Amino acid sequence: MPLLSLTDLGGYRCFDFDQCHAAGEGLATAYRANAPFPHMVMDDFLDEDLLRQVVAEFPDSSGQDCFLRDQERYKFQFRPDECHGPATRVLFAELNSRAFLAFLSAMTGIEGLIADPYHAGAGLHETRRGGHLGIHADFPHHNDMNVDRRLNLLIYLNDDWDAGYGGALELWDRKMKAAEQRVLPLLGRAVVFNTDSDTFHGHPDPLNCPPERSRRSIATYYYTARKVEKGIERTTDFRRRPGTTDKRDWRIMMQHLKADWIPPVLQRRRSA
Repeated sequence: MPLLSLTDLGGYRCFDFDQCHAAGEGLATAYRANAPFPHMVMDDFLDEDLLRQVVAEFPDSSGQDCFLRDQERYKFQFRPDECHGPATRVLFAELNSRAFLAFLSAMTGIEGLIADPYHAGAGLHETRRGGHLGIHADFPHHNDMNVDRRLNLLIYLNDDWDAGYGGALELWDRKMKAAEQRVLPLLGRAVVFNTDSDTFHGHPDPLNCPPERSRRSIATYYYTARKVEKGIERTTDFRRRPGTTDKRDWRIMMQHLKADWIPPVLQRRRSA
């Protein structure tokens, strides 16, 4: 039985507020105690038949643009409005609903969560054979809505995924010494984790899946109202794992050094 179910209201399926809130409360203590930073891994998160419908509706990435740089390679993204399947569109609408926000808030303790109708960086994600996503901390602000990013949700869509294919989500300690958690991207498995400047994560090693397979997931992000004045903006912060040939993005690193060390009053003048 899935952790959360969609109720059929005569043609439209939606989450139930009370069920979502109760499920979140039941996970709250474990979520907040988990290392290396608050997170929760949940199997049987949603009904597998629904997720298989999303898989059947997954857009064809052949000939589409993808990320091709040292930090992320062969990664494709499709916003929900680029997905035409009804099951996919309904699911994304419900992942941004009041009921689902109640689940997240009860589990994480973060009040006043805001969903993102623009789906910045969110949607359906796909990484093909040889691709990877370096260890990083995500962009912290949503500039169009002027809100702070607080939570990531990933729901995996990979049936019969062999551990030898790679692609496990790695959660690294805040000092980038070691990966403390590795999560295989199995169908029906979901991960929620706090988003901060040092919540480092990714799947950094090239995928070794068969050419006809790929690593697929649903990704949505959640925000709260901003509490800091705007200065030099931070963005996605890729990090180097010890003993590897991973490459830092030095341009972004310099931008973050300026954000951390230039006084806010000077940052405001520079960005004016």
